[in-house]
Amino acid sequence: MSESTERAKDIRYEEVIDAPIEKVWNLAATAEGISSWFMPNDFEPHVGHEFHIQSPFGPSPCKVLLVEPPNKLSFAWDQFGWVVTFELKEEEGKTHFTLTHSGWGHPDAILPKAQQKVSAVRDNMSGGWAKIMQTFKDTAEKK
Repeated sequence: MSESTERAKDIRYEEVIDAPIEKVWNLAATAEGISSWFMPNDFEPHVGHEFHIQSPFGPSPCKVLLVEPPNKLSFAWDQFGWVVTFELKEEEGKTHFTLTHSGWGHPDAILPKAQQKVSAVRDNMSGGWAKIMQTFKDTAEKK
């Protein structure tokens, strides 16, 4: 791959969650659910809906790209070309949940908001997603 088209690797996490798919979907695809494990937001599960995630760096603009209840949800996050996708698959009363954070630019490009290289932001966010996924799983598995 040439330097001009090189992109940082997607962040991807998979978990088997001991909860029915409907419960996991409600955590992943409602404003209240997302707020319980991620950040405050004004999300609505409608393609084209523009919303904001209230991050520590201020509001991040987002747009819903895909809604396929209860199996898949994608949204554009912030202004860097990022796309976050949640994929859910029912497995014997449990839910196989996959989170993918894609749309990373060239590893050496500087992200204006962070004033850091894409590679550094991606690595920091990968660690953040690992913690967030544990919170998501713990929240979904509460009886």
